[in-house]
Amino acid sequence: MTILIENLTIDAIIGILPNEREKPQRLVASAAIDYDYKNSAEFVDYALVADLIASRLVSGRFGLLEEAIEAIAPEILRLNPSIQKLRLCIEKPDISPSFRAKVFGDYSGRDRL
Repeated sequence: MTILIENLTIDAIIGILPNEREKPQRLVASAAIDYDYKNSAEFVDYALVADLIASRLVSGRFGLLEEAIEAIAPEILRLNPSIQKLRLCIEKPDISPSFRAKVFGDYSGRDRL
């Protein structure tokens, strides 16, 4: 099975430029979670995953999108041992009027810490 979390929108401090460290900017996160569904007792709580992503983005005050993904992905994998593959995307939709900046990270359940 695959769970998609799309368009999780939050405001957070992220970036390495001085102006990015002063005020929160809009971020949009998405996740694709492949997992081994066996029964209703072993499920992936997508609300918990979304809350984790949002709270870590706000509290982390990361310098780079890459750093945020590298910090958040292992936490998601630890939530449920049935997760086989995770694709996490974080984007800055307002960084420029001419483009949207996105970073993707792909992780296997074997990457679990």
